[in-house]
Amino acid sequence: MSESSGEYLDLDEIDMTVQELLTEMKDKSEVIVDLAYASLMYNSRDMADKVEELKNEIEDLKYAMRVKVMMAARTKEDAKQLSGILQIASAADRISRSAADIVKLLDIPVENRPYIANIINESDEKFRITRISPKSEMVGHTIGELAVEACTGTRIIALKNRHGWTYDPDDDAKLRAGDDIIVRGSDGGFERLQRFAAGLEPWEFPEVDEDDE
Repeated sequence: MSESSGEYLDLDEIDMTVQELLTEMKDKSEVIVDLAYASLMYNSRDMADKVEELKNEIEDLKYAMRVKVMMAARTKEDAKQLSGILQIASAADRISRSAADIVKLLDIPVENRPYIANIINESDEKFRITRISPKSEMVGHTIGELAVEACTGTRIIALKNRHGWTYDPDDDAKLRAGDDIIVRGSDGGFERLQRFAAGLEPWEFPEVDEDDE
């Protein structure tokens, strides 16, 4: 149940297994932290709104997980084994709530929180933005085809194109000339990505295993 909506999730509409629910919670809890810190870096209310949306989605997933686990437990032994799954779900929920607390710092005037950007920039992985040049071989390919994270060590957490911002874009999102991307990664990884994005180097497409074709 999302506290903000006060409405219970319709479990009949959820076809996901417990394992799939756990995976979804894990992925969303990773993204929500990235977006929370990025919202402070770029003073973005839009990102903060997405953080709140993700928090509500994780709450719904936690509720679905709780009910499905209770339905699956037939014996005391089952309950003991399944309790660990509920602990993981609760941990993901706590992460999402902490991320929501982080974005509340946007309520503080920028001039009164200059230390935030400095602290984030001192970490090994930073948030950066770059634009894709018409000369880049990234143009016309999807994030999945490029395998951006595997090739550069940076993860695209937001994409801005002619339609506006997309947060946590899917692998089938196609990149076009003039698109802006916000990524999280090391200095070396970002420098590598920037050269590709500027068209200074040809993209190194991942080798395709013939067995996968």
